[in-house]
Amino acid sequence: MNRLVLLQDGQATPFELTAGEMVIGRLPECDIQLPSNMVSRKHAKISKDGDDFILEDLKSGNGTFINGQRLSGKQRLSPNDRIKFGPVLCRFEAPQAAGTSDTDSARRALESATGIGNVEIQEDQPGDSASTIVGAIDNAGGFGLLDVRPQEKLKAVLEISRSLAGTLDEEKLLPKILDSLFGIFPAADRGCILLKDVKTGQIVPRAMRHRRPDEDSSVKMSRTILKAVLEEKKAILSADAASDKQFDASESISALTIRSMMCVPMLDLRGEPVGAINIDTQNPLTQFKNEDLDILIAVAGQAAMSYESAKLLKSFVEKEKQDNEMNIARNVQHALLPEHLPEIDGYEFFASYDSAQAVGGDYYDIIPTKDGRIWIAFGDVAGKGVPASLVMSRMSSVVRSVSEFVTDASEAMARINDHMCAKAVEGRFVTFVLMILDPETHKLTVVNAGHMSPMIRKPDGTIEEFDDEMIGLPIGVLEGFTFDQAEREIAPGETVLVYTDGVSEAMDPDNELYGMEQLREFVAKASPNPRELGIALREDVRRHAKGRPQNDDITMLAFGREA
Repeated sequence: MNRLVLLQDGQATPFELTAGEMVIGRLPECDIQLPSNMVSRKHAKISKDGDDFILEDLKSGNGTFINGQRLSGKQRLSPNDRIKFGPVLCRFEAPQAAGTSDTDSARRALESATGIGNVEIQEDQPGDSASTIVGAIDNAGGFGLLDVRPQEKLKAVLEISRSLAGTLDEEKLLPKILDSLFGIFPAADRGCILLKDVKTGQIVPRAMRHRRPDEDSSVKMSRTILKAVLEEKKAILSADAASDKQFDASESISALTIRSMMCVPMLDLRGEPVGAINIDTQNPLTQFKNEDLDILIAVAGQAAMSYESAKLLKSFVEKEKQDNEMNIARNVQHALLPEHLPEIDGYEFFASYDSAQAVGGDYYDIIPTKDGRIWIAFGDVAGKGVPASLVMSRMSSVVRSVSEFVTDASEAMARINDHMCAKAVEGRFVTFVLMILDPETHKLTVVNAGHMSPMIRKPDGTIEEFDDEMIGLPIGVLEGFTFDQAEREIAPGETVLVYTDGVSEAMDPDNELYGMEQLREFVAKASPNPRELGIALREDVRRHAKGRPQNDDITMLAFGREA
């Protein structure tokens, strides 16, 4: 059944929409009569168009509004749309369309209004707001002045603490705060909580409650008052008579209401406003007083602490979940690295991987091939953390795949590069070295794609590095690039070291780099044994850092021929 529900004085009066066209206005002959001088004689009309209903304003004096937006021309109505004819509030009710929930319809209606829910933040006319404020407390922080009415404040704080105990979900906490306020302030008719949106910084209504379940009237708030509460941390006591400019002299006295309202800030642990609590009463015999404002400040302090605690707990739970997921990701990434290094007569291998974060972008692999050779792949993805680790995992898969059917080092590097270029992420290139070792002939073939040259330590301690001219572009930069290769024989007692820039660019607390010269000097004086060299170099880099947190992944791989 389609109907228009009049929401007035805490009562809901339905009007069935049965005719093809129904006029809404103040005159008795209107199909739907709204008894208010603020409604025009013939204010608007609703027309049926198939299964839909179209609302049209008939050039009314005070306008027609749908979900807070003034209507110009015609507009199709959706279930739960909130319609105002001047100050008179109605709600359009209709059967839900298939696949559309009440929540979806309500959300559409609320998103187009000012804020959410039936809270209206209104601009003040010159002189209005000052006349309505009957009390204010500056710097209403924390729990207020505890020496002012301490017994009542303590009782109120204990009551709300007991009500909120055990509630850790912030979405469930806010309605509970309002329930507690209605218990502390028996005169309160309506209450709402507004919070700052973290992303936009805008104040957004997050919870609202009416004492009478059938009431659906809007809470009107002054933007000036709200600004004073949030920016100046003031607690405001306001009373405004719904007469003067809002009603004609002919309006009945029974329709006049005097709304008493209190609005106080909610402050976080740093004393900064995160939102506001607003409650009001329309009973002229139970208007709020300054003493009530003092108590509300204390209650708001406890409510804000409970809300902050719920937020912190939620953040903690999310952080733990992320940590668990990162631990899983780290285990998955480590599983991509070689579990065992090859054992080859006359050779020894060593590798060390130390990421700056839970996962990293450094990569190495040692792959025995069907022809008896050993592929030694070593790379460094631009960046670090999760994005780099994803590129690293793809790189690992591509290298393993190419090693199955390509034997030439230059061709293999070109194939790897083309694969990575096919679905490259902008800015995520890989500096990469591919070395192919033949243990029978001791021949080492090297192709370098933008990485630092491997170091070869000779038995006499001298360091040899490959010519810079053979260094090609990093992987993932240019598809179809041709890479050069270099060959040399590994002599007895020679050790090959390849490393990422996390080694050479490790910094101490004074921002001094470990540096290439220090690296070459250390390798020259170190043991020729790959394992001893790698462990000693790793410790020397840590010694240089002097406890400074690692700022990049540190990975090294060494192998050598026994003397």
